[in-house]
Amino acid sequence: MEDYKSMYFKLFNQITDIIEQLKEIQATTEEMYVNANSDDDDE
Repeated sequence: MEDYKSMYFKLFNQITDIIEQLKEIQATTEEMYVNANSDDDDE
């Protein structure tokens, strides 16, 4: 069996990367939403 520390670190690093990706996606979609609403106000 592989060393538990290396498995833990791999899992931790992957989860951390995914959380950062989710934050970026959230920020992008929030910006899209704000921009879409500001476009509606221009009409």
